[in-house]
Amino acid sequence: MKALLFDAIREELRAQLLRLKQAAQEAHAAATDAGSKAESKYDTRNLEASYLASGQAKQVEELADALRLFEAFDVMSIEKSEKIVMGSLVGTADSVWYLLAPSAGGLEIIHDGREVTVLTPSSPLFQKLLGKARRDLIEGSTRVITTIL
Repeated sequence: MKALLFDAIREELRAQLLRLKQAAQEAHAAATDAGSKAESKYDTRNLEASYLASGQAKQVEELADALRLFEAFDVMSIEKSEKIVMGSLVGTADSVWYLLAPSAGGLEIIHDGREVTVLTPSSPLFQKLLGKARRDLIEGSTRVITTIL
């Protein structure tokens, strides 16, 4: 089940990367288009388009890095554990699901009829879950861990 979830996340990341690359190319074209040249000292279209292109190029880089990390992560090498580790799929008593992953934090994906939220090591919730076991209470909440896959 987890392997299929990781495949679905990889596919979503690839699709997002493709869309973002197209948007970045369009922003770059707008920034370098002769028609976007300033017509007066108060015309900032070219500058704004340049900022947008720069920001989107950075997002493309970050998303490509996230995809590389996800593609390199071997979910099959994770041994079944009673404790939550990187790569664990965690379910709570109130049917909230989390995947502890190396990248793509905040991504929400529907898999097998469940909404799964991806958490990364920079997330405080990731840190709270790491090392916990079934029936443990998540620190700072009323959620009880019921499933670790």
